[in-house]
Formats: sequence, structure tokens, C-alpha cells
Amino acid sequence: MNKLGEQVRDRGSRYAVSGGPVVGRAGVDAFLAELKREKKYAKATHHSWACVLTDGGAQKGDDGEAGAGAVILRMLERAGLTDHVVVVTRWYGGVHLGGDRFAHVVTCVRAYLDAIGRAG
Repeated sequence: MNKLGEQVRDRGSRYAVSGGPVVGRAGVDAFLAELKREKKYAKATHHSWACVLTDGGAQKGDDGEAGAGAVILRMLERAGLTDHVVVVTRWYGGVHLGGDRFAHVVTCVRAYLDAIGRAG
């Protein structure tokens, strides 16, 4: 599991990104459970994620952050990254960010892809 930690702060909200290789949807679920075992991540408001599985196709989850999973998924597809989940975690700061939240998701995923050498 690669955790890059906090990447963005905006109006009280904080965003972090994590990811790692997975096998099937069960692997995604296990990854998310492992991430949430850490107290800091367990207290987060949203864990939006996506992956492209060779045996299950495109998978995504918004976790209440509507549209965020689709943004992550498009970036993973462009990068050609398969069997690897990327999770953008948000701790809500009390202020609605509107469309800016998508830019923050993109910033996080781009940082992750850069860190693993898969920038699309």
C-alpha cells in the first residue's frame, strides 16, 4: 500500500491519496478495509476510489463524493493502469467546494501516478 498522505488543503477540507495492486473486487474491498484500519483514515468523510480489473473491468466508488470515482477511473484508464486501486480520501472541512473538489481529486491522482511512474 502506497500512501502519499495529504496533497491538498482547501477551505478546511484535506485530501490524501493512496493506492496499490489488487486482485479482483475482493482485493479492492480488502485494500479499503486495510486503509480504514488506520485511525486517521477511519475518521475521513469520503474514500473515493477506482480501478480497472483485468477480470472485472472498470470499478469505482464515490463514497458520497458524487462523480469522484469516475474522475479517478478516467485517469487510470488514460494511464493504462490495471489491477491497481487508487483511493482519494477527503476530510470534509465544513465548506462546500463545488466543482473545485474535482480539481483536487485530479491533483491527488496525478501526484499518485507521478509517484509510481505511470503519469498518463
